[in-house]
Amino acid sequence: MKQVGINKNDIIENIEVEKLVFGGQWFARLKHENPDLDGRVIFITGWAIPWSIVNLRVLKKRSAFFETQIIDIVKKSPIEKIHPNNPYWESWGWKWINIPYEEQLKIKENQIKESMHLIEKLQNDLHFLPIEASPIIDWYRNKVEFSFGKYISHKNNIEQNFNLWFHKQGEFSKIQDYDWAPLIDDIQNQVYMELKKYFKTLWLPVYDQMRNEWFFRHLLIRKTYFTNEMMILLSFNPVYFETNTKLNKEEKMWLIKDFLVNLTIKYPIIKSIYYSHNLNKADTYIWDLELIYWKPTITEKLLDLNFNISPTSFFQTNSSWAEKLYSLILDLAKKENLSKQIILDLYGWTGTIGMIFAKHWAKKVTSVEMVTSASLDWKENAELNALHNIDFVNAKVEDFLDDYIKAWNKADLLIIDPPRAWMHPWALPNILSFGTKQIIYVSCNPATLARDLQFILQNSNYEIEKIKPMDMFPHTHHIETIVSLIKKD
Repeated sequence: MKQVGINKNDIIENIEVEKLVFGGQWFARLKHENPDLDGRVIFITGWAIPWSIVNLRVLKKRSAFFETQIIDIVKKSPIEKIHPNNPYWESWGWKWINIPYEEQLKIKENQIKESMHLIEKLQNDLHFLPIEASPIIDWYRNKVEFSFGKYISHKNNIEQNFNLWFHKQGEFSKIQDYDWAPLIDDIQNQVYMELKKYFKTLWLPVYDQMRNEWFFRHLLIRKTYFTNEMMILLSFNPVYFETNTKLNKEEKMWLIKDFLVNLTIKYPIIKSIYYSHNLNKADTYIWDLELIYWKPTITEKLLDLNFNISPTSFFQTNSSWAEKLYSLILDLAKKENLSKQIILDLYGWTGTIGMIFAKHWAKKVTSVEMVTSASLDWKENAELNALHNIDFVNAKVEDFLDDYIKAWNKADLLIIDPPRAWMHPWALPNILSFGTKQIIYVSCNPATLARDLQFILQNSNYEIEKIKPMDMFPHTHHIETIVSLIKKD
């Protein structure tokens, strides 16, 4: 009998989605009449819920698995429930919103445990603490970036020439146009809708990235949780009026500025407004910044520390839950010993963790980050909080560690919070060479966390004390994990 194969672009029908794997992909197994294919692993991209039945298109064919994209949902999952705060079927950055929150937590907790299956062979008594649920599961984002654009589809008879919302899933060139985003609060949504309504009256065209022309590009809204301050940034193409000389540039720009500034009367929480004169062909909102209203930063407060946030600042998206994250890290570090400890905060981002340790009487903190703008934010915020026991180093972690060790410098506690992609492999041996009593590893990537923990356990006498998952990002596949490692005597 002729064996049936599966090739790129083929459609695979009636596949049951089983579980999540890292990166927001889903996992399933193929049931097939060909014994060589039966049971083959399928990785799935696209919007799905466990135990739903889907049709898939094969994107890549590998020797041991298929990479696929969902094209149809044949049967909804029995756990799916329409979320009351999601008025649109579109899911953008909240793909899990129709998964009940208690199920989201189960999926994420299981993912962390599954990622540690190789670690359990090296240490069989892993102490998994229960996942910590976010106290706020809707409206928690303190930053949102909307894009201006069009949505034209001759196939679906759609022609929308002035949209402001998010890119359509799987079709980056198309911007959808809705009046609500469920992960930001009512005030942010109201400001967004008022701005969109007004911008449409100006009859200025939205930017076309392919042609690199026309005007409106992005709208950024940031709002602090504890101090209730808002920042608005409007990104536009500044050369538009040079090629459209019949328009009165001064009049149009005055109208925009006048509306933005007057909006602060209705919404006094707006403390900062920027223009971004954006000539960058890439889809980024930050370019040549111009402050047009009041303060250059807004201020958030976490654990008795003030943090000035600029348009370029990185800050935890879920401020309401960030305090809990940092408190747990402090608790794991055994605060009673801090006054005697020299701490290295590696991959320091905006230096938030390092400053919190400095505030809680650490002897000395050195925070290391390669992004220059983040380093500048650190220094300003340390001065704002009168912290004198912390230094900031603008360098790659692997380069810094080489120099630090060669200078015979010591450390008592290492805090590692690497980017989602990876921690540089050159850094790991140097981290172990310190022989610190404790390492606290904060990760947003279970796969690279497991890889690094495996290296640490195989090449040192550290053991894992605790593993604590935290849900910082409800309705998404992202998850934060804190791991405490203790050096055995």
